Amino acid sequence: MMRMREPESSGKAVLAVRLIALLTLALAIAVADTLTDLEIAVGVFQIAVVLLAVRFLPVGGVIAVALLCMVLTVISYEMTTSRGSEASGLVNCMISLAAIAMTTWLALRMALAIRTVHDARSQLAHIARVNQLGELTASIAHEINQPLSAIVISGNACQRWLATEPVNLEKARQAVDRMIGDANRAGDIIVRVRALAKRSSTHKEWISVADTVAEIVALAHSEIEEQGVALKVEVPEGLPPLLADRVQIQQVLLNLMLNGVDAMKKVEPDQAQLEIRVDWRDGGEIGFAVSDNGIGVQPENTHRLFDAFYTTKEEGMGIGLAISRSIIEAHGGRIWVTPNPSIGATFHFTLPTGKMET
Repeated sequence: MMRMREPESSGKAVLAVRLIALLTLALAIAVADTLTDLEIAVGVFQIAVVLLAVRFLPVGGVIAVALLCMVLTVISYEMTTSRGSEASGLVNCMISLAAIAMTTWLALRMALAIRTVHDARSQLAHIARVNQLGELTASIAHEINQPLSAIVISGNACQRWLATEPVNLEKARQAVDRMIGDANRAGDIIVRVRALAKRSSTHKEWISVADTVAEIVALAHSEIEEQGVALKVEVPEGLPPLLADRVQIQQVLLNLMLNGVDAMKKVEPDQAQLEIRVDWRDGGEIGFAVSDNGIGVQPENTHRLFDAFYTTKEEGMGIGLAISRSIIEAHGGRIWVTPNPSIGATFHFTLPTGKMET
């Protein structure tokens, strides 16, 4: 039986391995410091342990590792007093301790700066999602109106069946079942909209590619068709799952879809076509492609399009594609654009598939 490896358990295992490796490195440096003369400040290499710790440990963990390195340095000095000049050894020990302390302070400052950048990027991505939802207001209203209208129709039918002589309870029950189903459908739409509008940290989970694409297409297809654009979606069956943040991947797809629609504003309504294609590639990746037959892109601009604040649209901010690139790269994938042979452009991105175990 095949099952997916839980990211939580594998994450704990990776953390444990990293901590063991970190402790081993710190002990190895301490042993080397003990076995060398006092004039050689091997203990200063403990800063490498601190720099590695700051990459995956919280502030408290980094401070604990730094204190451990300092304790090991002092112990090493005490055990090496029989070899070399004790005065030089004391100076080297103080230099090592100062280097560890200074490196810890600088590393924590650097980590704080990186975290601030990530928070700002997350907020910017949230703003972009809300702006995208603003563009889909009519489509969302249409999607919710459909099940609500169906509920009204089923409710009227239920009243008619209850008013007949004799009362047709079976038909009335069927009408109520339809009302419940339509109410759940409206609720699902609201849940999807709230997920896109909500600001939250990255949450990776095992997701279905087909469901992820279908959900965002369901929100956007009315707006796309309202613009006179024919939408075609190709998602093959049997795709493996992805370990990804569903909302972020849907944000990328939505951004590429809306960009494609915007690029076809000058195309005749009966000729504008937007295609979404998904395929499973040999290299263990799932490929996504959003293609349009709009104004296209110039070959010299294909790389600049993903730079922050670069845009070819008069009303654009130039952040949508930059955010999309950061999301895809954070998931271990790639994103790029190619001009179509005839007209329009195709935006591609890939994501690594989830690992399976028996």
